[in-house]
Amino acid sequence: MTSKIIDLTQEIFQGMPVLPVQQQTVIFSNDSHESSKRTIGFEFARNNLLINEHSPTHSDAIYEFDPEGPTIDEMDLDSFYGPAICLDVSHVKSDHYIKKNDLKEALKVANQKIEEGDIVLLYTGHYDRAYGTDAWFTSHTGLHYLAAKWLAEQGVKNIGVDTPSIDHPEDRKFSGHLACREFQITNTENLCNLHKVMNKRFLYIGLPLKIRHGTGSPIRAVALLI
Repeated sequence: MTSKIIDLTQEIFQGMPVLPVQQQTVIFSNDSHESSKRTIGFEFARNNLLINEHSPTHSDAIYEFDPEGPTIDEMDLDSFYGPAICLDVSHVKSDHYIKKNDLKEALKVANQKIEEGDIVLLYTGHYDRAYGTDAWFTSHTGLHYLAAKWLAEQGVKNIGVDTPSIDHPEDRKFSGHLACREFQITNTENLCNLHKVMNKRFLYIGLPLKIRHGTGSPIRAVALLI
């Protein structure tokens, strides 16, 4: 049996897009080949990273939006691994919300159905259109509360998007996160390459770092097509 791995993870680099309220990503040398050669006789190179838990491709701990919820190190790894589908909602305009009917129609087009325990990724096309531009953080669609609630009611354990947030930038109710809090499920943001798995069923893997008391974690998200 042959399989193909699709990388769904954005690059981490100094100067990467970061929300104004978040720590800017800083990468600097800890040791160089030349320095290491002088001090211990062998060439080792190492970098230090200063990074926000939620800046790159990442998953949220339920604790981020629920003070009583588990932190990232306390969450079951099952939340970040399992069967998945990717739905095409790229027709939804940036000034509109992703509605329940949009999801149902996308399922029909994909000839897929949501199973209990699925991970559902939503291809909005925003990464392809706007990553690295001024519109990246300010002009993308987001989940309507009833749409996010409907996904959770179907048994979805992780909702992923190719945008900085599952919420619309103007949504002060933070509807997607609100539904995640109510149903105690996670979400994954800042994905990319979702067009490569659109309308498909696959195995998704996006394991978090084991950060003590973490509110979330960068992940290396991949899709395994079998």
